[in-house]
Formats: sequence, C-alpha cells, structure tokens
Amino acid sequence: MHAMQYETTLPADYDMEIIRKRVATRGHLLDDFPGLGLKAYLMRERGAGSPVNSYAPFYLWATAEGMNSFLWGPGFQGIVDDFGRPRVRHWMGLAHGEGPASAATPTAATVRRTPVPDGVAPGRFVADAVADTEDTQSGVVLCALGIDPSRWELVRLTLWAGPAPADGGDRFEVLHLSAPGRAGLLSGRHW
Repeated sequence: MHAMQYETTLPADYDMEIIRKRVATRGHLLDDFPGLGLKAYLMRERGAGSPVNSYAPFYLWATAEGMNSFLWGPGFQGIVDDFGRPRVRHWMGLAHGEGPASAATPTAATVRRTPVPDGVAPGRFVADAVADTEDTQSGVVLCALGIDPSRWELVRLTLWAGPAPADGGDRFEVLHLSAPGRAGLLSGRHW
C-alpha cells in the first residue's frame, strides 16, 4: 500500500461550492480505477474549524502501477490544469484497519502528521503507532498509517461516520469515497 495526498489551498473568499460541484460531477471517475484502494475526496472550509479553504484528496494505492498511472495520466493533469501543480506527499504504507463503522459511508476525516522523534528507535516508534491503528472508537470507518523515511514523518488517516474529534489532527469533510480496491487492502501491519 502507498499513501498519497496533495492539498490545494484556495483563497479565503473562494466559493467552496465549486469544489463540491467538481467532486459531484467528477468523483465517480475513479470509482473503478485500476490499482486504487481508495480515494477520499477531502475538503475543509475556512471558518468551519479550519484556518484555510482547501481541497486535499487522500489516496491509498494498492499498487504502484495504479498510482503512477494516475499521476502521469489525465486524472492528475486535470488538477494541474485547474489549480496548478501541487506538491504531492507520499508515504510507504505501514498498516490499514477497518473500524467498527466500516460499513458506513464516511462523512469526516482526520489526517495527522507526526515527526518520528530523534533518539527514538524508528522500529519501536512505528510498531507502537501500528498497534494504535486497531481503532475501536465508535464511528471509525477505517484507519491507515504510512511513513516517509526521507522526512521521518508518520501520517495517520482516519475516516469517520459522523463528526471527527477535535484532537485527531487536521479535520476534513469527505465529499465522496472512491474505493474500488478497498476490500483488497492488506489489513494489519505491512511487514
């Protein structure tokens, strides 16, 4: 599994209905994309619990080929054409787990990025973080964990059926979920 996210920060007065309409009309295009585990179409609005307006889709790729096909194909080019080329963050997948609300449609998401502290054994830090992905909190649809060893940054995506807790990281609204390969994402730790 590979985790990937890009965030397009939009002007403070940007009409976020444009993003809602974009996802409503185009979101289904990845509902059967080869190699895609899932794409959560995430958005946050300034003043609604966020300091900025942004569109920030988060992907869990089942295959590197699928991810490459998207990035170098017409899908990502549409983002580049409409908003400019965003910086794409990428993490190696560490773990994935379905939560107690796995059958529900997610309405909210949290994304938390955590630096791996200096002086801590990376293997121990990662193992402890992976143990925490077995999230049994009510409302958790799924949780996924990845790491970027070039920055020693851990990322945790949690999808929620209902509101996301205030202490879970950056909070987003889920506008759509394309999940053609979700069932095939390896559960548990990935090593």
